[in-house]
Amino acid sequence: MDTPTASVKKIALNYGIYLVLASILLHVISVITNNHIDQPWYLSLIGFIISVILFVYALKAFKKENGGFMSLSEALKVGMGAAVISGIIYAIYFYIFAALVEPTYISDLMEFRMDQMIEGKPNITQEEIDQTSKIQAMFTKPWIMSAMVIIISLFWGFIISLIAGLIMKQNRPEH
Repeated sequence: MDTPTASVKKIALNYGIYLVLASILLHVISVITNNHIDQPWYLSLIGFIISVILFVYALKAFKKENGGFMSLSEALKVGMGAAVISGIIYAIYFYIFAALVEPTYISDLMEFRMDQMIEGKPNITQEEIDQTSKIQAMFTKPWIMSAMVIIISLFWGFIISLIAGLIMKQNRPEH
C-alpha cells in the first residue's frame, strides 16, 4: 500500500509567502498609521499571533497531505522552510524600504531610541550617550538590520514549529 508523502518544499514555500505577505501588510499599516518608529505593542502581538496561526496551518496542511502523519523532524523542516523563505523575502523588502523608500527611517529610529534612553535615564553622561550612539550606529545599517530579520525569523520559526510540532506530531505506526 502506498503511503502519501507531502511536499515539504511546496508547503514551506506557500506558507513562507503567506507569512511574508502578512508581515509586509502589517508593516505597511504601521507606516501608513505612522507607527513604524514607535511601534505599539499590539501591532507586535498581532504579528506574532498571525505568525503562530500560519505556522500551525502549515503543519496542519503537511499533516493532512501526509495521510494524517507528521514527525517532529518533518514539522521542523516545514516550519524552518517557511521561516527561511519569509525571512529572506522580508529582509529584501526591509532593505529596500530602509535604504530606498524611506532613507531617513534608520536615523529617525536611532533618534527616537536615543530620546527614549535619555528620558529613561535623565542623569546619563554625554560620554555614555556618545558610546551608545556608536554602538547603535553599528547595528542599524540596512543590511545588518536585514540580516537580523532573517535570524529572528529563523529563531521564532524554530520555536513555534517545535512547540506546534510536539503538540501535533503523529508518527506512522511501525509494522
